Amino acid sequence: METIYHILLPIYDANSRILILGTFPSPKSRAQGFYYGHPQNRFWHVLSTVLQEPLPTSIEEKRAMLLRRGIALWDVLASCKITGAADSSIHDPVANDFTPIFAAADIRAVFTTGRVAAKFYTRLCGSGCICLPSPSPANCAMPFSALAEAYRAILPYLLQPLP
Repeated sequence: METIYHILLPIYDANSRILILGTFPSPKSRAQGFYYGHPQNRFWHVLSTVLQEPLPTSIEEKRAMLLRRGIALWDVLASCKITGAADSSIHDPVANDFTPIFAAADIRAVFTTGRVAAKFYTRLCGSGCICLPSPSPANCAMPFSALAEAYRAILPYLLQPLP
């Protein structure tokens, strides 16, 4: 198994208030050059629902929604050995360096999009996080309404929380 390196830049600015971390970009995301690129991944649909924003379709719209709402986005791992998109197949994980994000922004909370991301963040970075359910197609048994309800946990931490 070959080591794969993370090629996507983090999304953040000085107004970011939360950091949402996936584990590692899927092959579809790496091919598209942006996060949560699998057409059946529910991340963008869930986030836009929770934020009461129109569903972003382009990379520019997704990036703009994140920054407008105070959300930083990246992945826990800088490199790993992985088979396809299966987080369970990860070996030899190396964490990203989050120092630039924490130096630039007043991050109030770190969230992960699944248990594997939470496990690697806690183990490799030595910090706690709030684990959200995975929006991936592998977690399709969770109804959309339950997924959206779980993601409402981000709202109190945002720059402009919803009522």
